[in-house]
Amino acid sequence: MRRILAVDDNEDILDIMKLILEDCGYEVETLTDGNAIFDAIKQIHPDLILLDVMLGNADGRELCKEIKARAEMQDIPVILVSASHQVAERFALNSGAPDDFLAKPFDINDLLAKVEHNMAAA
Repeated sequence: MRRILAVDDNEDILDIMKLILEDCGYEVETLTDGNAIFDAIKQIHPDLILLDVMLGNADGRELCKEIKARAEMQDIPVILVSASHQVAERFALNSGAPDDFLAKPFDINDLLAKVEHNMAAA
């Protein structure tokens, strides 16, 4: 079963993501603390990470850059989730850029399409 790590400081959003993705056959682990992401990645070994940009205690953009800079994690697809629709434009060509973007509020079909696309590409 493919594993997804979803990181967001909003537990309601995490619950919705988890419900939708588990219903589609994914194993989903959730995390509300961005500072614990690297320990979680080492323990869970996710096939994909859904990462909120504006975490209460961390910046998802910086966490993404750090994930992509670590040799043992750089191949894990990262989808940044943000209420700001301009985030994708700012990241397009930067090193450490995420593999994809998902705008909040998200459509269920968009979430599933992005997850499936990035899982297939990994």
